[in-house]
Amino acid sequence: MAKVNIKPLGDRVLLESCEVSEQIKGGIVIPDSAKEKPQEYKVIAVGTGKTNDKGEKVAIDVKVGDMVLTSKYGGTEVKFNDKEYKIVSVEDILAIVG
Repeated sequence: MAKVNIKPLGDRVLLESCEVSEQIKGGIVIPDSAKEKPQEYKVIAVGTGKTNDKGEKVAIDVKVGDMVLTSKYGGTEVKFNDKEYKIVSVEDILAIVG
């Protein structure tokens, strides 16, 4: 995997979509525009964390390489070097998978 030159700021996390293999049953083909977006992602980069009211950095619970589940509509989608990524706030990450 090529190194991505995107560094999230604060409590943001850069995610890469995990391609889910899809089996088509009954010969029905669902166009890409009608498919639901995946909610499982791989963490590519992590910001430095948020600063609390006391001026202390709050650590982020995920690390690079973790597989995570996110809220369905959270984050911002970005395209970099012909690959699609998603930048989300830590609050949009629901769970670490595995």
